[in-house]
Amino acid sequence: MASCTISSHFTAFIKKDVGLSAFSSSQSSFSVPKTKRRISREIVSVMTPQQSPRSPSATGSVKTAMTMTEKILARASEKPQLSPGENVWVNVDILMTHDVCGPGSFGIFKKEFGQNAKVWDREKIVIIPDHYIFTNDERANRNVDILRDFSTEQNIKYFYDIKDLGNFKANPDYKGVCHVALAQEGHCRPGEVLLGTDSHTCTAGAFGEFATGIGNTDAGFVLGTGKILLKVPPTLRFVMDGEMPDYLLAKDVILQIIGEISVSGATYKSMEFVGSTVESLTMEERMTLCNMVVEAGGKNGIVPVDGTTHKYLEDKTNVPYEPVYSDEQARFLSEYRFDISKLEPVVAKPHSPDNRALARECKDVKIDRVYIGSCTGGKTEDFLAAAKVFYASGKKVKVPTFLVPATQKVWLDVYGLPVPGCGGKTCSQIFEEAGCDTPASPSCAACLGGPRDTYARMNEPQVCVSTTNRNFPGRMGHREGQIYLASPYTAAASALTGFVTDPREFLQ
Repeated sequence: MASCTISSHFTAFIKKDVGLSAFSSSQSSFSVPKTKRRISREIVSVMTPQQSPRSPSATGSVKTAMTMTEKILARASEKPQLSPGENVWVNVDILMTHDVCGPGSFGIFKKEFGQNAKVWDREKIVIIPDHYIFTNDERANRNVDILRDFSTEQNIKYFYDIKDLGNFKANPDYKGVCHVALAQEGHCRPGEVLLGTDSHTCTAGAFGEFATGIGNTDAGFVLGTGKILLKVPPTLRFVMDGEMPDYLLAKDVILQIIGEISVSGATYKSMEFVGSTVESLTMEERMTLCNMVVEAGGKNGIVPVDGTTHKYLEDKTNVPYEPVYSDEQARFLSEYRFDISKLEPVVAKPHSPDNRALARECKDVKIDRVYIGSCTGGKTEDFLAAAKVFYASGKKVKVPTFLVPATQKVWLDVYGLPVPGCGGKTCSQIFEEAGCDTPASPSCAACLGGPRDTYARMNEPQVCVSTTNRNFPGRMGHREGQIYLASPYTAAASALTGFVTDPREFLQ
């Protein structure tokens, strides 16, 4: 059984490893990689002893219990049940692509199916330009043109076009960051299979569906057939209970988890999030949680559907959907338990999302800039959180602070939605008073670098606190730049001091 340790300044947790014999498929075998870890002298983790698998019933037919992910893939592959390790042809409900991967996917589709071939279903393909949009780079602009040409040729129903790059508001169809737009436009539905040519497609798992990123070749095949060959992943279960402190956000929770299991701890595994803490989260916070499972190597992240899910979807879609839930006796590869009430604000130091540290431990790290945006940290609630910190401080930022709303809707919220408890002021008013940069046009912007003229790109070897999802060398531009991943609370607090700062300094 794998073991792990946590320094006392993190949280006590329980990890239960399920024996591999728990998986019923005789044609599959799994092994848990042994990780060499440095042993801390302050061991506060607790693990329950491994339990022996239950003996099968001696008579009658026994149906194997399944997890949420297994049930969704079983239904999509028209099979009564599935077990981890099985390879199945899955029917796809939604395929999303964008300006970076769309052209390549279309090229493969035409090469393999013919220049005059038609896509399998024009209403199940969603095309969203969002990555390299507001730039003078000719190749980036050409990619958007290719999306437009293909969408016109194939009569794609859901193509969110942009033509006027000088004024995004002049483009009513333009949305912005694909993962946030998919949710806002009603393309995320419980029990479905959603694939996208982007690794953070796993964000949609917040809606109780199987959502994962795929490559251009797979996407080209899906365009022509509506099917994909997938291996059923085993599931890691994360049980999170306890009241969320008012200085924590979902970003702190997922950084805590990634720091715990490492960037390879969930490789080709489903990460299922349950517990009273998860149930208390809004949909946008659940999206943050699922968004970064890929930074742990996860195949997909998933949250059970509840009243919060249904309420969010009320005005988003009229397509019928059918949620699924893990069976009580479903088998999980491992189970992790966290008492969220004991967590503190954390960051991921350069140059890896699992390089976890408490924000207060990094108080001597001087920074050059702050970036608030992306599919991870550019949603409406992310800006409301940042505004709350700025308003509570009554101070001005000490470093350039860049704000990039994920979508047009988020941009409108930033300018029109009053921030609770802030005297009726909007985010934009609070940001202006704090001396932040004017909120930019909705897009992925500097999250992944992009052309040199991309807004807020790191063109110098600076230190940045960012609400984005990756901090590898060169991720936001300059290869020698240093990125500290953090929640919007921590990012805003850091902007006010010019150092990595625990938000409790302003929220308590």
